[in-house]
Amino acid sequence: MTTVVSRATGHPPRTGWPPLLQRVVRTIRTRHLFEPGRHLLVAVSGGPDSMALLSLLNRLRPSWRLTLTVVHYNYGLRGAESDGDQACVEDLCRRWNLPLFVERLDVGSRPRGTSLQATARELRYEAMMKRALVCGADRIALGHTADDQAETVLLWMLRGAGLTGASGMPPCRNHLFVRPLYDTRRGDVLAYLRDEGVPFRWDSSNEKPMYLRNRIRHEIMPVLEKVVPSAVRVLCRLADLCVEDDRYLERQIAALCEGRITRLPDGRKAVDRSFFMSLPCAVQRRVVRNLCKEWDAKGRPPGMKAVESLLRIANGPTVRSSMRMASVGVMIERDRLCFAPSDFSVDCSEPAGVSSAGTAPMALTIPGSVVWPETGHHIEAFKIKKKDLRLVAGRDRKKIVVDANKISESLVVRRWKPGDRFCPFGMGGRSKKLQDFFMDLKVPVRERRRAPIVEASEGIVWVVGYRQDDRWSIDEKTEWCVVLSVQERLEES
Repeated sequence: MTTVVSRATGHPPRTGWPPLLQRVVRTIRTRHLFEPGRHLLVAVSGGPDSMALLSLLNRLRPSWRLTLTVVHYNYGLRGAESDGDQACVEDLCRRWNLPLFVERLDVGSRPRGTSLQATARELRYEAMMKRALVCGADRIALGHTADDQAETVLLWMLRGAGLTGASGMPPCRNHLFVRPLYDTRRGDVLAYLRDEGVPFRWDSSNEKPMYLRNRIRHEIMPVLEKVVPSAVRVLCRLADLCVEDDRYLERQIAALCEGRITRLPDGRKAVDRSFFMSLPCAVQRRVVRNLCKEWDAKGRPPGMKAVESLLRIANGPTVRSSMRMASVGVMIERDRLCFAPSDFSVDCSEPAGVSSAGTAPMALTIPGSVVWPETGHHIEAFKIKKKDLRLVAGRDRKKIVVDANKISESLVVRRWKPGDRFCPFGMGGRSKKLQDFFMDLKVPVRERRRAPIVEASEGIVWVVGYRQDDRWSIDEKTEWCVVLSVQERLEES
């Protein structure tokens, strides 16, 4: 049964920071989670960890000049309990005058064979990224603690994971998701909530033994801590060591494979088979996993069984074979291994001179317009004085405004290409690989290849329909603006 714990109606006045906040600030700084002045989207379920996180960040808000936006997801799986969680979060945000977005997520139509928890997690992360984009948040703050990390490490170890799995949850993922309670024990969180009088809810589903994580939490971890009282700290330290080793190996493998992995004219990647066979098995696994991750919409590597099957074929006498692993297709030829999306229709044996690179770049004059053949998008550009912008409808995914003096007028509309980087609007001027941007939004590979990019000689101006580059945004010095707009398709006459 869900229980509400509450002693007071808000934060009592304090002259200094509580010890837990000092520890959290140390984690934020040493692990480089975020800097003062950032906009954080805080995911709050109503449970003790997320409510403590919200309370701590709210305390930190004035001195660090933080902007906090709260998001709560209601799956409706526990009926009145779920609604009670939502009410608890709404009440706290109302008292602390924090903006809150409540979203309902449907996990009922999950794919066959997919667990309820995994589906809920995927939906939640996707929704958080979309909400962060909409509200302009720099980071998404999650309430995972050191206990959660220890349980995750143990869970992956029991699944037979390697270094990457034993690394557990990173304190910061993709420069977007951050875990300020990463070095904090669950007991310290509960003590803080009790001392500060912050209400929270117990999720009854966390007690059900049907979930492996719950059995690890309630059955295995207590035994481990009886044998080794510092078990949580030791498992977290193991994760940190694995992270460092994993990163080192990735750097070494990148250096080892430099110039050995080539991109074919049609976008696929190929590795020389004799070179691949000369590598130690441990390195081969990582090369395969890394190449496959690039083509996966969610950036996930294939399972160990699939990787081992591929290694057996690639290291054997087979002259020609093919294999599909989830979203990746691999062609094993006499001289090379080719990697491509599983929906790629071109045979890997295609002659090197043949290219399916798609539509050639198209010039876009100002004023002027083009039709992008691959999607039918009608892209238009025109110039307008800043003072007249009120005459133009507001900006959205189909219209952007940039400073005319910051870009040249020789615009080009083209496909995206490997290595593309831009500074997405709302990310504080940080650059991001376009491939990573698409992966964060879970844009299917087929759509990425067709999406038009507007580029000036200074760099990417607009990933059409997704995001503009922040470097060319208008400011108080802007006099003339370039308005770029898109229609999904030209209306037929």
